[in-house]
Amino acid sequence: MITITLAVLCGVLVGSVLGTLGAGGSVLTVPALIYLLGLAPASATTASLFIVSVTSIAALCVHARGGHVRWKKGLLFAAAGIVPAAVTGLASTRLPEQLLIAAFALLAAQAAIMMLRPSTPAVACHTAGPVKTAGTGAGLGAVTGLLGVGGGFLVVPALVSVLSFNMRAAVGTSLLVIITNSLASLAARASTITALPWAIVLPFTAAAVSASWLGKRVGGNVSSTVLQRVFAGILLLVAAAMLADAAL
Repeated sequence: MITITLAVLCGVLVGSVLGTLGAGGSVLTVPALIYLLGLAPASATTASLFIVSVTSIAALCVHARGGHVRWKKGLLFAAAGIVPAAVTGLASTRLPEQLLIAAFALLAAQAAIMMLRPSTPAVACHTAGPVKTAGTGAGLGAVTGLLGVGGGFLVVPALVSVLSFNMRAAVGTSLLVIITNSLASLAARASTITALPWAIVLPFTAAAVSASWLGKRVGGNVSSTVLQRVFAGILLLVAAAMLADAAL
């Protein structure tokens, strides 16, 4: 019962962050599953992809109703990452665990720095062409598959900094990309799904879905600048903790 309660509490935290920021779910889910709920790293990354996929679908519905999803570029961005996510998802099983953790932490830190940098206001979302959109999506899809995460902590900065999305459009559209990349990565790990501890995963997922709706309401009352700073702060904290773990 204690484990289930802890899974629900973790799910509430992850869902709130994902619903508010459109990202950060896997960054928090993987450490929670490993360090609080006792899952092995391989099982934790697969379970995280399932949890974040389902939660992102729920959060996407809310953001879409608010008009914060750029469907055309979001679908192109997401489609470009499907094959790279599946291929690197298979390759990741052959790499040392500590190397993956260190790579994850460095990328999270880089994404945080991108979000904290002063930038000129984004112009219209149509400034980036299809080639640039697809190229960025393919690169992030590869990272998603390699690290076993939904990739929102990289997608949001890319949509803001590379494709000139405003923050709210980036948050909503990132969910579409997260869903696509996560499902592609899950397909590459299909043989391990049946072995997941569903007594932990399902309560975690249900709590995350419920909390994602609350997170969206909270995010709607907070300025884009504050969202960016909160997002960057979360990434920096997670990056520091994971680098420390990789060094041990």
